[in-house]
Amino acid sequence: MTAEEKLNTVYRLTTGLAQQMEKSRIAQYTELLHSPWRLIWLNVLSGTARGLGIALGFTFFAATIIYVLQVLGALNLPIIGDYIADIVRIVQHQLELKTF
Repeated sequence: MTAEEKLNTVYRLTTGLAQQMEKSRIAQYTELLHSPWRLIWLNVLSGTARGLGIALGFTFFAATIIYVLQVLGALNLPIIGDYIADIVRIVQHQLELKTF
């Protein structure tokens, strides 16, 4: 292998490595590590968004479950209906006690 072929091989490998590093955004990551206030701000913002998403998702899920239980309770099923009606009454009682 000649020196020119070796140089071309090294050039191709170096170019490929540079492209892979650009794809992985290492430069932006290292810039972020050098600015701790921006890193803190992004973490606070992402944590707030995640918490809000969890709260909204749980609220939707709980409301759906309560609605389904109310519908099942209205069907007057022998054993399940009484159990579901008790759960719905407890939840409604708890909601009435909370005054925000």
